[in-house]
Amino acid sequence: METIRIDIINPKAKKLLKNLADLNLIKINTDNNKSDLSSLLKKIRAKSNDEISLDEITKEVEEVRKSRYEK
Repeated sequence: METIRIDIINPKAKKLLKNLADLNLIKINTDNNKSDLSSLLKKIRAKSNDEISLDEITKEVEEVRKSRYEK
């Protein structure tokens, strides 16, 4: 199977694609990567009981960077 991404300019093209899907020649997925990331972040945040401040995030990032560069 080959996956391609297309941008639909003309609404008639969308109708043609739906017809191809009805004939089981193609499968249409409307998921995009931005929504995948967004849903992942929502799941992670839902499991967390504490809110993280920007300062805590910055501190953690700096610690990880420091440990990487020390090696």
